[in-house]
Amino acid sequence: MPLETPLRPPAHRTAAPTARYAWAATRIFLGWIFLWAFIDKLLGFGKSAPEGWVDGTSPSKGFLSSVDGPFQGMFHAMAGALWVDALYMFGLIGLGVALVLGIGLRAAAVGGTLLIAMLWAASLWPEANPFMDEHWIYAGVLISLALSDAGETWGLARPWSRTAVVRRFPFLR
Repeated sequence: MPLETPLRPPAHRTAAPTARYAWAATRIFLGWIFLWAFIDKLLGFGKSAPEGWVDGTSPSKGFLSSVDGPFQGMFHAMAGALWVDALYMFGLIGLGVALVLGIGLRAAAVGGTLLIAMLWAASLWPEANPFMDEHWIYAGVLISLALSDAGETWGLARPWSRTAVVRRFPFLR
């Protein structure tokens, strides 16, 4: 039985080639969703934001100031705050880059799940279902991608895992 190392997953976690490609494609597609949200909110292509952050428009103000639900007061108070805009935008770009490149998927799963949980809380209650919506599906996919080492197929996970910073802080794998 081969030794388990941080660079080599245990034998029971090795997925079939078709499953690895499906997870890799899912990782890239989900990464593009976050990258596009960042690009659109940064430059204001008019899809979700008519003006971008570079034009001085807050990426959070429109959405958070229109929140209705149990956390309305909290989100209205946060709307347009520079720290909220910065965390949101850096979260989108970090998550998108990590997913597309297949690096840092463990950290991306944790940070992305927190971001998605906040977005879910801001959109309570979902229209079609009292609890479940796409936010939880995204969170489940993020966690599954991290647990399945989905960055190794069509990604840079292997060279990334050999860097000094990742060897020192394995959570960044």
